[in-house]
Amino acid sequence: MKLNEWKLGAFHLTWLQGGLTQLDGGAMFGVVPKPLWSRKYPNNELNQIPLRADPILVEADGKRILIEAGMGNGRLTDKQKRNFGLAEESRIVESLAAKGLTPDDIDIVVMTHMHYDHCNGLVTWQDGKLVPTFPRAVIFVQEQEWAEMREPNIRSRNTYWEENWRPIERQVQTYGEEHEVLPGMTLHHTGGHSQGHAVVRMESEGQIALHLADIMPTHAHQNPLWVMAYDDYPMTSIFAKEKWIKGGIAQGASFTFYHDAIYRVVKWNEQGEIVEHLDVEL
Repeated sequence: MKLNEWKLGAFHLTWLQGGLTQLDGGAMFGVVPKPLWSRKYPNNELNQIPLRADPILVEADGKRILIEAGMGNGRLTDKQKRNFGLAEESRIVESLAAKGLTPDDIDIVVMTHMHYDHCNGLVTWQDGKLVPTFPRAVIFVQEQEWAEMREPNIRSRNTYWEENWRPIERQVQTYGEEHEVLPGMTLHHTGGHSQGHAVVRMESEGQIALHLADIMPTHAHQNPLWVMAYDDYPMTSIFAKEKWIKGGIAQGASFTFYHDAIYRVVKWNEQGEIVEHLDVEL
């Protein structure tokens, strides 16, 4: 099994194989016309674009941390598989095994938000019931996200599922605007894509990486105005992207991705040109 790996100072990052969906390009790029976005990201004859759902294993400070949890296995109905364009389910257990690890070896799971495509992998079918996939892990979720997860509104109930939070509720720890996961890794509440959406900032030995999750799901969403139709609060997404992308580029930061099917990591210069990148290789 091929796993993409990357180092950020003393942090060792590995992308696990968490699944692949194919969603409508119009929804993923919102009001941006197809002649523009199709130059930057591939699409098929059904106007769908490939989107990975690959958690990042971060090994740092003697801990093993997952950023996101993948699509899971056996979690979608046939109708959902068709609607979400599911092309590949998670291979998290196999990915961990390739590194000599098991789900029991995960100490922390960092969730940027709790939409199904990020958190299905938190729970696993075992003997006919759903149980925690990472039973030893503390799971960090922003407090507004966790509240909406348990009491979704008429729009969000389609993506916040009770079966994704009930089995893991005793493992969850919430936080407000900011939380230090470990030295050099912090969570920051942004809102935008969802009310409780958060991003991850990593810094080690003078190097910085930003994981902007679904306010910048792919490298093609680098323009602050290119936000998804899926965003609950698009103007909040735009302002957050302006702040984090502009600030990150000024600091020489790299940007990591969960959904991008082309790049794992990208670094842009002040002109918005890609000057460094790590390709997706499976």
